[in-house]
Amino acid sequence: MADVAREAGVSGQTVSRVSTGRPNVDEATRDRVLAAMRKLGYRPNSAARALRSGRFRTLGVIMFTLSSYGNLRTLDAIAVTAAASGYSITLLPVQHLTQGEVSVAFGRLSEQAVDGIIIIIEAHMLDDADITLPPGLPVVVVDSSARYQYPVVDTDQAQGARLATEHLLELGHATVWHVAGPPTSFSAGRRRESWEQTLAAHGREVPPVIVGDWSTDAGYRAGLELATDPAVTAVFAANDQMALGVLRALHELGVEVPGDVSVVGFDDMAEASSFWPPLTTVHQHFDEVGRQSVSQLLDEIDGELPAAVNVRVPTELVVRASTGPARIRELRA
Repeated sequence: MADVAREAGVSGQTVSRVSTGRPNVDEATRDRVLAAMRKLGYRPNSAARALRSGRFRTLGVIMFTLSSYGNLRTLDAIAVTAAASGYSITLLPVQHLTQGEVSVAFGRLSEQAVDGIIIIIEAHMLDDADITLPPGLPVVVVDSSARYQYPVVDTDQAQGARLATEHLLELGHATVWHVAGPPTSFSAGRRRESWEQTLAAHGREVPPVIVGDWSTDAGYRAGLELATDPAVTAVFAANDQMALGVLRALHELGVEVPGDVSVVGFDDMAEASSFWPPLTTVHQHFDEVGRQSVSQLLDEIDGELPAAVNVRVPTELVVRASTGPARIRELRA
């Protein structure tokens, strides 16, 4: 740094301001310092900076699965937002939803010198009081029913399920069948609960739930079952993958969509508009969930955030060709 200061004809403090990206340096001076850095091959020493400032400029992310569409989209948004804020991320996948693995993950990240941790584990296991979070380390939880005194950021799952269910009722369907996600999932539970509450609020019968596992195969099996019941005219699937499986089963059995049965999904994955027919679905703003989680964590790191903040990112219904007015179904031979 002293060499750069001599080369640029400035003080060491000015070089420090430029290397840390502070705005209080005029452009001509900044350009001169940057040119000196390039000429001398100077690179800021992040370890020394961390010792001096107490910041490592790294955020830890604990995630249960990398195969979930929503998790990957959220992780991508976290990485982009963190980079824009001058932070890198350290990802630690958790292979099994056990208390031990989550505790080990926290321990490993705290040893790797991170400034804070974002948890993306949607299962109800985080409600277990036996899981201990490291004291003094800022934490933000994404997509969970955790009751810790930490900020929680999530899509408004209940709003999305209500929008999907009400859309089908407004089209004249007597009730709406539901293909739910796994019981361990907080998101699946909130969507199912909101679907039930919406039907009850409109005085409609609540049909038996078919429970899936988020996969297209689960949706396909549910679709085969639903296709045989002429009372079924509207289906709300808890994610787009299961909705795709439902569509396949209905097509194979000659059930027209949306002529005989209307189908709504949840997520609005990139391919949803290319399903046949294009899928009506609930759009989740994963980019905003990721941005908010990083923003809340950085505020917490800076001591600018109250302990328990609950951020709900709104959803919106995207209406496409898979839903239409209700009509009496006739079983085909």
